[in-house]
Amino acid sequence: MADLGQRSVSRRTLLKGSAAVAALGGVSAFIAACGGTSATTAPSVAPSVAPSVAPSVAPSVAPSVAPSVAPSAAGSVTFGSNYSDDVPKKAMQAIIDAFTKKTGIAVTVNTVEHGKFQDTINAYLQATPDDTFTWFAGYRMRFFAAQGLATDISDVWTTIGGNFTDAFKTASTGDDGKQYFVPLYNYPWVVIYRKSFWAEKGYTIPKTITDFTALGDKMKKDGLIPLAFADKDGWPAMGTFDILNMRLNGYDFHVGLMAGKEKWTDPKTKAVFQKWAELLPYFDPAPLGKTWQEAAQDMLNKKAGMFFLGTFVGEQATDKAVHDDLDFFPFPLLGTAFDAEMGIDAPIDGFMVSAKAKNVDGAKAFMEYLGTGEAGVVFVTASPNNVAAAKNADTSAYVPFQKAAAAIIGSSNKIAQFLDRDTRPDFAGANGMQSFLQSFLKDSKQDLDKFLTGIQGFYDSLPPQ
Repeated sequence: MADLGQRSVSRRTLLKGSAAVAALGGVSAFIAACGGTSATTAPSVAPSVAPSVAPSVAPSVAPSVAPSVAPSAAGSVTFGSNYSDDVPKKAMQAIIDAFTKKTGIAVTVNTVEHGKFQDTINAYLQATPDDTFTWFAGYRMRFFAAQGLATDISDVWTTIGGNFTDAFKTASTGDDGKQYFVPLYNYPWVVIYRKSFWAEKGYTIPKTITDFTALGDKMKKDGLIPLAFADKDGWPAMGTFDILNMRLNGYDFHVGLMAGKEKWTDPKTKAVFQKWAELLPYFDPAPLGKTWQEAAQDMLNKKAGMFFLGTFVGEQATDKAVHDDLDFFPFPLLGTAFDAEMGIDAPIDGFMVSAKAKNVDGAKAFMEYLGTGEAGVVFVTASPNNVAAAKNADTSAYVPFQKAAAAIIGSSNKIAQFLDRDTRPDFAGANGMQSFLQSFLKDSKQDLDKFLTGIQGFYDSLPPQ
C-alpha cells in the first residue's frame, strides 16, 4: 500500500535491529534518521487549503461536538506523519488547523518522506516517538499493538464508535480485543483511464480478461502502452499480485497466504504468476526503472491507455480539468468461481497513539477529532482521491471521482488491505516480497517452482511472532 498509500516510495521492511534504535537516540527518530521536516501549527490560523483539484463547492458540514478534552489535554501534541506528497500533506494540515481551532491544542507535525517513514517506524516507536502517528489498519496495526508499541484507545472508541461500521472497528482492533487505531479514509485499487481519450479512440470498459487483452491489443496497434506500470519502489507490483490472487483463488486463500496458513509452493499460487506472465506483454516493459508517479504521468499524458493502482493516482492530476477527466473500473474478472466476490484492495489509512506518548490526553483528544465525519470531510475535500471512513461524513459535495470510488468499494464483497499490510512486515519488505516480485518482473520465464520455493523458504526462515 498497500499499501498505502499514501505512497511516494516503497513500503519496505520495518524491522530494524537494536543498533538502529540506539543510533536514533533521544531525539525524534524520524527526524534524526530520515531528515523529516518539522512545523508547528499556529492555533490562531484557520485552514486555507485550496488545491486545484478540490471541489468548487465546499461541503456543508454540520458543526460537530468538540472532542471531550480532558483537563490535562493542553499544550502541544506531536504528530509523526507520512503525508509527504503535496496534496495529502495540505489535506492533513487542514485537519490539524481545524482541530487546533476547535480545541486550542497545538499540533507539532514531523513530516517524513513516505518510504523512509515505513523503513524506520519500528525503530522509531521503540526510541522516542511522537505522541501520535499515521499508520494502516489491519495486520500492520495489530503488529505494533501486540509489540506493546501503541496505546490502547478503546476509551476514544466509546465516543467515536457510532461514526463507523463494524468492519472499520474490526480493522481497528488488536488481537487483545482493544482498539488501537482511528480510520480516516480508504481508497480502492482500480484501473484508471482518461475518459476523453477513450472516447476519442473508441475504447470501451473491459469486463472480462478476454475483453481486457483484446483492448490491450488495440492499444498496442495505436502505439500505446496498454497498462502503465512501475515498480522501482518495490510495492506497486504487490497490488497486481493481490488482484490476480483474489480473482483466481479467492479472498480466503489470499488472506491465508498472507498469514502463512497457505503455502507459496501451492499450485494455486503458481497459477497466479503464470497468469501474470501471460498478461505482462500488456504492461509497461520497463517497470523497474519507473516510480508510480512517472507511470501515472504516462497515463495522464496519453502514452499509456490505463493504469492499475490506488485512486491516489488522482493526486498527480493537479489540473482540475484533467482530474475531472479521470474515471476507473474494477480489474476485469477471470471467469472463476470467485467472480462474485469482486474482491479488491481498499486500504484503510488512519492514526495511532504511541506507547511512549508524553501528552496522552492531548493525543486522545486529537484521535477523537480525527474520528469524526467532519475531519474526514476536511481531508477528502482537500484530497478528492479518497473517501471518508466515518459513516456520518457529509458526502453531498463528493466529486464524481469520489462517488465512483465509494460505489466500487460498496459493491465489493471482499476487501483486502494490501499485501504489505496483510502480512508480517519483515516478509513484505525490501528483502522479502518486494525483492521477489522484482525478480519475477526481471525474468517472468524463470523456473516458477524454484522461485516459489525460495519465497516459502524465506517466510519459513523468519523468527516466530
